[in-house]
Amino acid sequence: MRGRVWRRSTTAPVLVALVMTGLALVAERVLPERFLPGRRMLPGRELRLADGDSFTLAGTRIRLADIDAVELHQFCGQDGASWPCGRRAREALAAIIGDAAVACRALDEDRYGRTVARCRAVGQDGQEWDIGGRMVSEGFAVAVGLHYAPEELPARVARRGIWAGPFEQPADWRAAHPRPVEAD
Repeated sequence: MRGRVWRRSTTAPVLVALVMTGLALVAERVLPERFLPGRRMLPGRELRLADGDSFTLAGTRIRLADIDAVELHQFCGQDGASWPCGRRAREALAAIIGDAAVACRALDEDRYGRTVARCRAVGQDGQEWDIGGRMVSEGFAVAVGLHYAPEELPARVARRGIWAGPFEQPADWRAAHPRPVEAD
């Protein structure tokens, strides 16, 4: 019997990479904030909404991470049956936050100088909820990447918010309606 020829498997490194990615996603969603070093918390109640995924919190401009809400001046639906989904998205964000305290974990900064963050609301009874996740699950934002994908599917199936009819993806709408460059 001839000896076996050892061949390097290409599936093992792929499996290891998939497992590591899965563990990183689970850790990001499950581990408490204190176990994620180098992330700055931005607590505060001084809040001014800009649209469905950005606001100013205690003087810091925030853009919610991993979601893309319809733009403030965007309409959804078809001609004759269109509705101001951008304004409704901002109203939904206001309702989701309500009178809760908001704390954000800064992740990055975008090209407009806004802090990209994942934010949580904490009600007076101590109950907490993920603001971006709620925007996606209520159908006023699309998931960007995998973080909120589990929240998007039920919204699509139930035809909540923007999923109730045709709409232009927010990124496509922005490309067709470029915003003027802000003066510094």
